[in-house]
Amino acid sequence: MLFETQDASERHAYVRRLRAEGSRIDWSAVRLDTLCGRLKQPTTYRLSLFVPNSGPGPEGGAR
Repeated sequence: MLFETQDASERHAYVRRLRAEGSRIDWSAVRLDTLCGRLKQPTTYRLSLFVPNSGPGPEGGAR
């Protein structure tokens, strides 16, 4: 996970800042999740970067 917030404008600002800095992020591997809130829990925005598994699978087997 790269970033998590409950403020949509803060999420937008973070993404704009990453793009403006010219960060070396593979944007095709970025995932943006919106975890919908309810009365007891607010909506959360999460920005993640996919990292492929390069090691063996569970119990030493290949994936």
